[in-house]
Amino acid sequence: MHDDSTGTGNTETPSRRSVLAATGGLAAALTVGGTAQAAGLDEHRLRSLVSRMTLEEKVGQLFVTRVHGHSATAPDQADVDTNLQELGVRTAAELIARYRVGGIIYFAWAHNTRDPLQIAGLSNGIQRASLDPPGGLPVLISTDQEHGIVCRVGKPATLLPGAMAMGAGGSPTDAHTLGRISGAELRAMGIRQDYSPVADVNADPANPVIGVRSFGADPKTVADLVAAEVRGYQGSRVAATAKHFPGHGDTAVDSHYGFPVITHTRQQWETLDAVPFRAAIAAGIDSIMTAHIQFPALDDSGDPATLSHPVLTGILRGELGYDGVVVTDSLGMEGVRSKYGDDRVPVLALKAGADQLLNPPSLDVAWHAVLNAVRSGELTEERLDTSVLRILRLKAKLGLFERPYVTRSGVARTVGTPVHLDTADRIAERTTTLLVNEGPLLPLSPRGHRRILVVGADPASPSGTTGPPTGVLAAALTGLGFTATALPTGTAPSAADVDRAVAAAGEADAMVVTTYNVSAADGQRTLVRRLLATGRPVVAIAVRNPYDVAQLPGVTACLASYAWTDVELRAAARVVAGRVNPSGRLPVPVQRADDPTQVLYPIGHGLSY
Repeated sequence: MHDDSTGTGNTETPSRRSVLAATGGLAAALTVGGTAQAAGLDEHRLRSLVSRMTLEEKVGQLFVTRVHGHSATAPDQADVDTNLQELGVRTAAELIARYRVGGIIYFAWAHNTRDPLQIAGLSNGIQRASLDPPGGLPVLISTDQEHGIVCRVGKPATLLPGAMAMGAGGSPTDAHTLGRISGAELRAMGIRQDYSPVADVNADPANPVIGVRSFGADPKTVADLVAAEVRGYQGSRVAATAKHFPGHGDTAVDSHYGFPVITHTRQQWETLDAVPFRAAIAAGIDSIMTAHIQFPALDDSGDPATLSHPVLTGILRGELGYDGVVVTDSLGMEGVRSKYGDDRVPVLALKAGADQLLNPPSLDVAWHAVLNAVRSGELTEERLDTSVLRILRLKAKLGLFERPYVTRSGVARTVGTPVHLDTADRIAERTTTLLVNEGPLLPLSPRGHRRILVVGADPASPSGTTGPPTGVLAAALTGLGFTATALPTGTAPSAADVDRAVAAAGEADAMVVTTYNVSAADGQRTLVRRLLATGRPVVAIAVRNPYDVAQLPGVTACLASYAWTDVELRAAARVVAGRVNPSGRLPVPVQRADDPTQVLYPIGHGLSY
């Protein structure tokens, strides 16, 4: 499968001999016999390869960048125009020729991830563009496939529950299965590094950037699930990435747009934030991502952790003993740009101890900044060699020197298979959490509540799922024997929206209302109160944060699905219909809305039928 634009063409994978020959100097350093892992992990041979690389090639290996387009050589004109504006090149192939980048990150918004065959074709085109020139090296292609609310590869690939849902399930076996399935599917499409799992402990319910992307608030539980997922991914030979070191779970500021400050003491860090990262390292994690946060107890300089030598080299490398790849979070985020210019950030990240420099706002500025820092003596070439060697070790471990290309048959055999999809459904059923069930109201039966009105929030569908949530729920409930109708009212329903829903409720035997991050002055709260006042049964489903239940006084039944992806909404529908006995348990505490110092529902709360 070598055609990078259509995903069609020759399905034969180049031989190991031909791929090694394409890497120029590596062909002379590696023998043809033996496994890729044994040859690639030979330290002497990898060091020999590094010694023959030019300074410009070494600088290129440090960067992981975005590039727009579905094809490495023939993207759509709009993507060509965007690439010219942002990167000064037309295509991924031109990008590689100019900068010899070591990694490329896929995004849906960059039009990299239309469908599995296209993704595989793009991956092959990128590898060919990098391997064909003399001395070419394979590219480490990465993405953010966390599952739940953050995914870059959507249907028909398998989408599984997100981290907080997995925390509610509480099963390391399921977390391992998630990593194994997701890793196998990513690898089949040519993606060998996943920026997952999130190892942050969500200690702040108001956290705007982590939240349900975290497994929960208990560090031991988070650690167990992180380690299991890491083993699952890496058992499928995809590099897992624990993020965001040293811990991004206790902040009310989003580092995409601001510069968060973590006020934990050193002891709090040891007992809370550090625990999952230690578990990830013990599990053999291949890469760790930095956080653009200020953590004065670990470094009082005011620098973000990404640029902190005490944090990355002193603590992560020294105290925690980690010698794998350290990748920065995106260098385009405000949290890392607020103190230094874009020309200084990549240099300071390398001086701090980072290896991979992710997605700088201007690759040209960042690339030349590192090059000039070596030429001026601020950075030594030996410092670059250390990071390049770590990156090449990882590429060799992942088999990129032996089999950088993927095939159509591998995609068909692996991605979105019935077995994978069914497994995702079964895992999701173990995560849905029943928080309130007075009466008990649930489960509903088509005999007593045939006509169901589904109203509420319809946030933009994440992860390439079908959506919208009210429509997915209505379809699922109809498939379970009900007659369900969807009436979206939005995340901020107006008085007219609420009136329309209440009027429609007169024709329903029961209502299901989806809620999304409800606040005290929220129209969603008014909607639920007005629906309850009709006297008809009302079931609330919190489709993101489980904390919504605290803002819904008087609600008679409330579920938490932790995301509004199809797989989790379908599982919630099966719980509502009694096809599944809910077994999820809260992985975070829910505080009272009127007194946040008091816990309304503790960690571990959850009802069953």
